[in-house]
Amino acid sequence: MLETITRPNHEDPGKPVSIERQRTWGVELSRPDGLGYRHRVSAASVAFVITFATALVACESVMAQQPETPALTVSLTSPQEREWAETVPASGWLRPWQEAVIASEISGLRITEVLVDVGSVVTKGQTLARLSQETTLVDLRKQEAAVDTAKANFSKAKADADRARQLRPSGAISDQSITERLTNERTAEASLKAEEAALESQRIKLSQTVITAVDDGVVTSRSANLGAVVASGTELFRMIRQQRIEWQAEVSARYLPRISEGLSVEIDAPNDHPIRGKVRLVAPTVNAGTGRAIAYVSIPKESQPRAGLYLTGRIELQTTPALTIPETALVFRDGLNYVFTVGADLRARRIRVETGRRNNGEVEVIVGLDESAKIVRAGGAFLTDGVLVNVAEQSQ
Repeated sequence: MLETITRPNHEDPGKPVSIERQRTWGVELSRPDGLGYRHRVSAASVAFVITFATALVACESVMAQQPETPALTVSLTSPQEREWAETVPASGWLRPWQEAVIASEISGLRITEVLVDVGSVVTKGQTLARLSQETTLVDLRKQEAAVDTAKANFSKAKADADRARQLRPSGAISDQSITERLTNERTAEASLKAEEAALESQRIKLSQTVITAVDDGVVTSRSANLGAVVASGTELFRMIRQQRIEWQAEVSARYLPRISEGLSVEIDAPNDHPIRGKVRLVAPTVNAGTGRAIAYVSIPKESQPRAGLYLTGRIELQTTPALTIPETALVFRDGLNYVFTVGADLRARRIRVETGRRNNGEVEVIVGLDESAKIVRAGGAFLTDGVLVNVAEQSQ
């Protein structure tokens, strides 16, 4: 289609210029200097744009009509009311209940046998080591001979004293002689007793050449070496009496009025099996530097913990109600604890909670939930606030 347009003549403003052109669909743009130019768009291009826009609107309409797909299939549970013991946190070392030091009571003798080693379980009176006995046996035989001599002297003195007592009424011997004989008898008797005591001492020395266990227990250290000459008082072995280990738990002084003998204790062991114990004794003093006191906790022998471990645990004070949920329901984000609840619309809602005690895979919720809430038992880390979920089952 032809059209005639008129534009100003810049050379002669009084005579405008007429131009014939083919009319097309287009947009004309003007420059600031008045010299115009055109961008022409064909009818086919316009039709394509219209068709594309129509298709896009139709696609959005179809997508809006499709149902939303649940993000995750979850199982629900409700908070449970439990009766839990209020606990006091504590930490400390595992120490022997009592240690026994076994030392040499005789000096100058050589070790001839060592019969046990570290870790040996021994019973009271069991032989642990032996010292040389040659010189002790010689001294013992000499003392036995001295006792025999003293016995003979006493027998002779006693016979003389008996005759003096018989002849005293007749006056056949003087009073001085009688007194002398009676004195000799007592002196001989005293000498015999002294020699017998010396003999008993030699026997004790002989028994001291055999080193024995002073109680049932387990050997924890051995310094006895074969061939070593020991001095009196030299430590040869150290043992834990009756294999009893106790936990010396340090607790804050503010809890002391509430801690007493017999309270139950739970200790976190390295093998993930808690150790149960009882408070045996509470120290009467508080450490001035730390403000903490020691509670001595007895541990059953069958637990067999190793002395020297530093463990944490809890002293159970009294039983109080606790609203609990599974630990798997907790979601930890940005340093805070959350749980996801699901309502009638099957959408997950994130709720912040404050937690307290923990026990057997459950955690106490102090603030944020009530017993009527339906919470996601596990998998909350994969959910977002407001997302649609599919409920598989509800468990207690």
